[in-house]
Amino acid sequence: MTMNDTGTKKPARRPRRRRAARPASKAPLTGNIILCGFMGCGKTSVGKRVAKLLDRQFCDLDNYIEQRTGMTVKEIFAQEGEEGFRAREAQAVEEVAAKKGLVIASGGGTVLSQKNVDSFHAHGGKILFLDVPVAALQERLKNDKKRPLLQRPDRREFIAQLWEKRCPLYRAAADLVIDGGAPAVVVAKRVAQRFQ
Repeated sequence: MTMNDTGTKKPARRPRRRRAARPASKAPLTGNIILCGFMGCGKTSVGKRVAKLLDRQFCDLDNYIEQRTGMTVKEIFAQEGEEGFRAREAQAVEEVAAKKGLVIASGGGTVLSQKNVDSFHAHGGKILFLDVPVAALQERLKNDKKRPLLQRPDRREFIAQLWEKRCPLYRAAADLVIDGGAPAVVVAKRVAQRFQ
């Protein structure tokens, strides 16, 4: 209690609570959203859904390379080896990174090259790592016939070894890590919410 000017007691005023500052509205991302991760993590299936949710164009980097070269990824690997494919991939990254407003599904090895990571970031792109447990990847990829690196008898062991090697590099390249173990529609909503 405090005394007022007339000498009567009145209840003490409570200090006014300050309202928390409202978060600034998110500025829309004009750069690209790049999905990275191991083979089979859902970059393409999630990417298509994210593009639809955010009203953006979708670009699958492997498909882009195939359209530009007139060869499948498998054919490029057979004729030029992994080194030849990576050179073509680096050129494709430079081209698509310069465009705006895309959702890009990178290849499983794309962000292992710092040059590619730098190209994506130089144009304001955000790299998201779709993190999926290795056991789930082994299950998803057990019957794959398309990916050249997986056409081998020791597929499960190879996936585990390659995942161990690549996972830290995906994390290092990523601006955000997204749990990619859920169905593609759920993962796509998680990604889209980050940019709405």
